[in-house]
Amino acid sequence: MSEGPKITFIGAGSARWTSRILIDIFLNDSLHNSEIWLMDIDDYRLKIISTLAKRYVEELKIPIKVYATKDRGKAVKNADFVISTALPKGYLYYETMRDVSEQYGYYRGINSVEWNFVGDYHTIWGYYLFKLHLDIARDIEELAPNAWFFIVSNPVLELTTMVGRETKVNVAGICHGFLGFRAAIEILAMRLAKEKLGKNITPYCAAHMAECYREAMGLIDFNEVEVEMKGLNHVIWLTKFRYKGEDGYKYIEDWIKEDAEEYWKVWRKHTTSPWDLHLCPAAIDMYKTYGYLPLGDSVRGGTWKYHWDLRTKQYWYGPYGGPDSEIGCAIRILRVRESVREMARAAFDESKPVSKSIPPRPSGEVIVTLIDSIYNDKPADSYEIQFYGKRMQAPIYVNVMNKGAIPNIPGDVATETHVKVDGKGIHPMPRDAVPSRLYKYVMLPRIMRLEWALEANLKGGRDTLFQWLIPDVRTKSMNQIEEVIDAILKIPGNEEMAKHFS
Repeated sequence: MSEGPKITFIGAGSARWTSRILIDIFLNDSLHNSEIWLMDIDDYRLKIISTLAKRYVEELKIPIKVYATKDRGKAVKNADFVISTALPKGYLYYETMRDVSEQYGYYRGINSVEWNFVGDYHTIWGYYLFKLHLDIARDIEELAPNAWFFIVSNPVLELTTMVGRETKVNVAGICHGFLGFRAAIEILAMRLAKEKLGKNITPYCAAHMAECYREAMGLIDFNEVEVEMKGLNHVIWLTKFRYKGEDGYKYIEDWIKEDAEEYWKVWRKHTTSPWDLHLCPAAIDMYKTYGYLPLGDSVRGGTWKYHWDLRTKQYWYGPYGGPDSEIGCAIRILRVRESVREMARAAFDESKPVSKSIPPRPSGEVIVTLIDSIYNDKPADSYEIQFYGKRMQAPIYVNVMNKGAIPNIPGDVATETHVKVDGKGIHPMPRDAVPSRLYKYVMLPRIMRLEWALEANLKGGRDTLFQWLIPDVRTKSMNQIEEVIDAILKIPGNEEMAKHFS
């Protein structure tokens, strides 16, 4: 078999996510004989993921070489693909800035503003994130100029746009939020079950939930489902939904009128996850407001209507208030810690094969499809995913510089869009404009915050922070702005950031 690509992971210590992509690579025969380079500055986390990867390769006898290093230049040199999941300073650093912000009246932090309430989408206070990713891109320009740079670290919109503007690097932002179109298919399945089987099912029909959904999904001809999404990362919407040539939104309308209230009643009682939001009241209210269904993490954004306080969040997002509330964020931190412990147990327990602890199953992520298509010149605009035991083809959506693909999105902004992939790269497919109401009330405000964040993190100056906060609905006085800026810049570890914003 011919030599495979060099695939480098920066911030590889994000072990749960990295392990999923590694398994996808291991399962793809066309990528065997690859070199995998795992780079992280944290010794312990690097040891976890490199041990996992090396044991996996040995157990399954896969012809892939795995290297671990703390030297970023060595990892990047001559790479074909560089994947970043890096979060400089770690998640607790950002939670410290959130806590300080709240002491000065900025609920959930100065970073949380309209259409950007996702807790780990670090824009205005992400100075070290922006600096690191621009440094990685500069390394790629020098050491691997033909490589593709896949950015998984948030904020995907800002980081991808920055690298696309400031460098010559082939860059794409990766997020699976577009797969939220499956929420519409769930509604379709529930409506067909009601119409054809006389069954009124919800996601929580006791122990038979999975069986109920599998039976309902069996009623759908997935070849007759058409979907199209438009927008930006974390603000992407289902702008087309058709089934058997007819408008699929009629099923959503019927579900809202007849079934939504009962669904929410059961959901509020039984949901066990802050992330269980795809059909929450906020999602449906956004649909009613803007005319299209929000997908994935777009549901977690919106305006202050959904985010004034914990009680407001619980009304729209369920008993936890979503993953970005005080409750949901605490659960997220606990899950991160437990994830590290789980990965460590799997890596270091030699009494049990690592492939038993973490079975070799496809992750459903799109990255390895992109790598295979580009490196082996396999043209593709869709890839196979599993949904309630059914195989279906999902369109490939990534974040790439728009360059006219969607007419009313600026060409130098990364748009999350349907692409074709082949040996020459990733090509956005031309689409109609974003619908007017979405464009005016969603895209323009989000693009404005994108530009402000890029100016702040690239150019610096205290005024850029002031301009971010002066229109904020939580701002009550000039003194409040000055005090919160001072407090954040005085946090230990923010010395370089303070100089940048001086």
